[in-house]
Amino acid sequence: MITEAINERYTQLSETTCCLSCGGAINYAKPQTGEICVDLGSGRGNDVIRMAETVGETGHAYGIDISEGMIAKANANILKFEVKNATILKAELENFPFENNSTDLVISNCTINHSSDKQAVWNEIYRILKTGGRFVVSDIYATKEIAKEYREDPVAIAECWAGAETKDSYLRMLKLAGFHEIRIYEESAPYAKGKAEVASFTISGVKTDSKKSNYQDICWNA
Repeated sequence: MITEAINERYTQLSETTCCLSCGGAINYAKPQTGEICVDLGSGRGNDVIRMAETVGETGHAYGIDISEGMIAKANANILKFEVKNATILKAELENFPFENNSTDLVISNCTINHSSDKQAVWNEIYRILKTGGRFVVSDIYATKEIAKEYREDPVAIAECWAGAETKDSYLRMLKLAGFHEIRIYEESAPYAKGKAEVASFTISGVKTDSKKSNYQDICWNA
């Protein structure tokens, strides 16, 4: 049900010009020449194209999305701009079509909050990153726990608010996945959205050769 609601909403939005991001992950990601990069919830493909151009012909940029409309729009943009090292894939957030330790950078903008199993998403991000690889994610968190009736409403989740975790819960998932050097680059003031109060932030972390992590690794407003 959640997948269908998300597909419907974002397919409808694929031909609009509205901004679907809640932050600027791409502005902090700094992809390097030759890197393999992944954008979760790649939408119209704008960030995938930017990363592909930056990593050059020795690198590659992938987009992951489940919205058929967004995938079609992204592929059209890639074709329009003649980008040869970019690929859009249809896949669930909880199950990436990449091998272990195969990517250098994962980014995402206001997408992970849609998942019904966010810990699985973070575990997958950790799995596919190489040692030393990093993520830069913009997302939302709730200032207090979302009521159960909304957390189980596919339409409210697709509207990018009912799936939000609290900030403590969000950071705990990063810890459990095994990430270190966690930094919060930007963070908004709380604002009303749907039936909730949320805030947005852009956060990064690094995969090291150790699964041991703790909150002392977290640096706010780096």
